Amino acid sequence: MQIIPGILENNWQQIEEKIEKIKTFSNTIHIDLIDGKFSPNTTFLDPNPFTKYSTELFFEVHLMTENPLSYLDLFARAGFKRFIGHIEKMPDIAKFIAKGQLLGEVGIAIDLNTNIENISIPFDDLDFILVMGVVAGASGQSLNPEVFKKIKTLREKTNIPIEVDGGVSSENIVDLKNAGVNRFVTTSFLFNSPNPKTAYQSLLGLINN
Repeated sequence: MQIIPGILENNWQQIEEKIEKIKTFSNTIHIDLIDGKFSPNTTFLDPNPFTKYSTELFFEVHLMTENPLSYLDLFARAGFKRFIGHIEKMPDIAKFIAKGQLLGEVGIAIDLNTNIENISIPFDDLDFILVMGVVAGASGQSLNPEVFKKIKTLREKTNIPIEVDGGVSSENIVDLKNAGVNRFVTTSFLFNSPNPKTAYQSLLGLINN
């Protein structure tokens, strides 16, 4: 079980401020990347500044982009070690997975309204799968309860790690764990709280009980 702090921002100063806070309590960070085509929102897209931290922190990148394959080399060179691409804008899932496995850990993501049946690759070819608990593209949304059925169905089909992103909070994290989730990405819950470290530790306490 792992709590992974997430960052969704459109400028480096805000990202770095959050990295500095997160690294006091977590060595893994989830970076959301949105290109304005997958979703109307756009985030900071340059991987290069992350090299400053990539030796001390484990970065995973969540590619909410058109053709996520085209971003893999850039982020790998910047020190990212885990790669997540959405199947909705992915021309060739097999190519993305094959390339990602050469560079680190690789998984696919499915948006809230995407059916499991759209995954056209064997689960055993993946290191993990990410399920959106909200519609991808913006932070601060509430978890949609429809996601629980999807998670339970996935868990019946595979034993690979399931990561959930979007709307994770103290109110739902135990239910997500019980449904079969192994990794919990949390963004707004941490940074809307007075003390992100305390909020993080509260989530850890809930899933470790």
